[in-house]
Formats: sequence, C-alpha cells, structure tokens
Amino acid sequence: MSAPIVKLFTQPNFAWTDIRKEEEAHPRHYLAHLILLALIPAVCLFIGTTYVGWSLAENETVRLSHRSALHLCALLYLCTLAGVAVMGVFIRWMSRTFDARPTLNQCIGFAAYTVTPFFLAGIAGLYPSRWLAILVLAAASAYSTFLLFVGLPTFMHERKEQGVLNAVCVWGVGLLVLVTILVSMILLWFNVLTPEYLRATVTQ
Repeated sequence: MSAPIVKLFTQPNFAWTDIRKEEEAHPRHYLAHLILLALIPAVCLFIGTTYVGWSLAENETVRLSHRSALHLCALLYLCTLAGVAVMGVFIRWMSRTFDARPTLNQCIGFAAYTVTPFFLAGIAGLYPSRWLAILVLAAASAYSTFLLFVGLPTFMHERKEQGVLNAVCVWGVGLLVLVTILVSMILLWFNVLTPEYLRATVTQ
C-alpha cells in the first residue's frame, strides 16, 4: 500500500496536501491508484461468488457460474471507473461556482482517492454476506464522507466555508451517481446477461 493511501487513514490532512502536489507534478498520477484498487472489489467478488457462495436456505449453498460471475465483476469494474470519472467531471463543474480552477485530471484524481475506502471494503466480497456487506459499506461510506469534507478545501485550495459547502454539493451528486450506476448495472446484469446460479446441498 503506497504512502498516500496509508496517510489517508492515519493523517488525512497531510495526505491531501501530498496528493495535490503529486497531481500537480504528474497530472495522471491517480490512474495507477484507480485502475489497480478498483480491481479489489471485482476480484474479491468473483472469488466469493464462485468458490465460497452464500446461503438462502438451511443446508444449501448458492454460487454463480464462472461466466455469470465474470460478467458481474467486469460490469462492476467498468462501472466503478465510469463512476469515478463522472464524479470528477461534476467536481470540476461545481468548482467553478466556488472560484476554484482545478483541471479535470485533478478532479478525477480527487474522486479516486476519496472513494479509496470503498475499494478496500471490496475485500468483504470474499465472503458474500448481506449483513457483512451492509456493515462494511456503511463504514466505507462514513470514512469516504469524512475524507471528502476534510480533503476538498485542501485539495481545491478553497476557504474552509467554501470547501464545506462544495463538499455538501459533491456528496449529494455522488449519492445520485452511485445509485444511478448501481441500478443500471444490476438491471443490465439481470435482464440482459441473465445470471446462472449453481445450488448445492450441504450434507451434515
């Protein structure tokens, strides 16, 4: 795990300063972070849904076929990249209202680092469980929100009052983008790709 990622969880204020400097020096520095870490949820979910499975009834384990799991995880990966890019576009557009002038790459980079907790939360996909997913995603959402409100004023060089207001707007748009992309992904997977389930009885 790189130093900026560690600092996001130990010293978030300093982390955002370092990330901004890196993005100014290397405009696409965030790409490796985004492309690699976005693989974590997809790969873990593939393993969890094909080799571990989940239980809907006693003594029964449900898994996805490898083809269906591959479709799901590829969709998840592509939607993750698209979601971060869309959020970057919105952040750049909204920043004009607050007299900030970041580049598009800087805004996409900010979005990519802000959702880092969601990338790491993807490890929970190794063990598909509704309650585990709820708990882990709730924790990731809370910390991503914290990173957004702490990081936006620093990253965008805004006054604190402007940064908080901008962060509220970004949070609202982010929620809308997240729901829209997830619903679209699920509908596409169910209605077009038609998932294939494998059920096995567990003998005592």
